[in-house]
Amino acid sequence: MILHELISYDILRLIWWVLLGVLLIGFALTDGFDLGVGALLPFVAKTDVERRVAINTIGPVWEGNQVWLILGGGAIFAAWPPLYAVSFSGFYLAMFLVLAALILRPVGFKYRNKRESAVWRRNWDWALFVGGAVPALVFGVAVGNALQGVPFGLTDTQMPIYPGNAILKLLWLLNPFALLAGVASFAMLLTHGAAWLSFKAEGPVAIRARKIGAVSGPVAIAAFLLAGVWLAFGITGFRYVGAVDPLGPSNPLLTEMVREGSWIGAYSERPWIIVAPILGVLGILGATLGLRAGREGLALLSSKLGIFGVISTVGLTMFPLILPSTLQPGASLTVWNASSSHQTLFIMLVCTVIFLPLILIYTAWVYKVLWGKVGAEEIEKNPNAY
Repeated sequence: MILHELISYDILRLIWWVLLGVLLIGFALTDGFDLGVGALLPFVAKTDVERRVAINTIGPVWEGNQVWLILGGGAIFAAWPPLYAVSFSGFYLAMFLVLAALILRPVGFKYRNKRESAVWRRNWDWALFVGGAVPALVFGVAVGNALQGVPFGLTDTQMPIYPGNAILKLLWLLNPFALLAGVASFAMLLTHGAAWLSFKAEGPVAIRARKIGAVSGPVAIAAFLLAGVWLAFGITGFRYVGAVDPLGPSNPLLTEMVREGSWIGAYSERPWIIVAPILGVLGILGATLGLRAGREGLALLSSKLGIFGVISTVGLTMFPLILPSTLQPGASLTVWNASSSHQTLFIMLVCTVIFLPLILIYTAWVYKVLWGKVGAEEIEKNPNAY
């Protein structure tokens, strides 16, 4: 028996769908609070020292946290090539905005303290705000569009085609439901950033963060619930026509799918997935209450639970769809028709089993070394701080 045949093709596809979710959740749990802190920076810190306190709560760890985003992109490229090709073609300018914003972050960290000028530092503080707020919003907008379906088609050779030019495609992404999903994402990561600052910062920065997080939490819950109602009753779902072959070839053009019904059907077929949105709401609610009560540990853990629930809700509701098409429903990408080959998935799984635990161990060690709060006195004494 060939080694990769030890695990069947359908199981490997399912494993990689789960792993993709793990990588995306890992990014949101770690780099999510970095984005939240960046978006909060102009509002939680009034003096230069306070801004440096906020920045130094994430300065030593943001690069490691961003590894999860790189791993997620790499996993999409290697495990789901059609998804990579179709999504990057349709979301090109949106991806460019995210990358440009993310580039501002390391530049802001490195250049902010190069001059004593207050104007210079204030400008870089706003650059860090953009570097946090734009990705937090755009990621949610992208998810909102994936839930609605994206207007793409596939040629006979599986080349993605979209109507309109790049500008029109960007404007189409900014539709009401997607913007609501963006608000939910932004408010959720803002709450996560507030929970992190409450946990890591001392003094006025932590106090202001708790006040802002106590407001952004309910906004995130309201936007999440409203998006759920809208998705259930205002957006047409997708369903297979005929039998589904989880062992079939990776060719979306062989899929028979139509647009009809509602996404709420997933909850009648798999009632247990209702656990995910419940965890999302309870987690963010717990973070809000923890921030209001000053229970920083509870707030941060609850925030992580909420993010896990929200992202899991999206994946479980859409399963087995990954990126549905409104223009050509039969070209919709699913877990079963858009993966790499059996052998490729197996080799990647072996590499993941080896290296992912090492990444987790190293990450845990870094956080242990950097354990403790960041205060104004420490920042003023340390010339090497950001």
